[in-house]
Amino acid sequence: MFGLGAGEILIILVLAFLLFGPKQLPEVGRQVGKAVKGLKETADDLRKSVEPEVNLIQQEVKMVEQDLEASMKEAEEEVNAITSQSDQADRDGKSKSA
Repeated sequence: MFGLGAGEILIILVLAFLLFGPKQLPEVGRQVGKAVKGLKETADDLRKSVEPEVNLIQQEVKMVEQDLEASMKEAEEEVNAITSQSDQADRDGKSKSA
């Protein structure tokens, strides 16, 4: 729990017992429990409100990535077509001059 060992937790409990006494200790425990519960609820609410936005951003990034890949493939095909036309023209020019 929170990276604490059994000995460390025992020391904390003894200190809490000495500071608050046996009468106030249960009330302090309840208050700490309520605070932890409230923190968990707040974290869950935050996660629920942020997750849809993150998912939407991830989908948009995937779409942009796919568009970029398609554009790169198109550009590569155009370069290959131009290169093959240039190579063909070079061959035609060499065969006519020979």
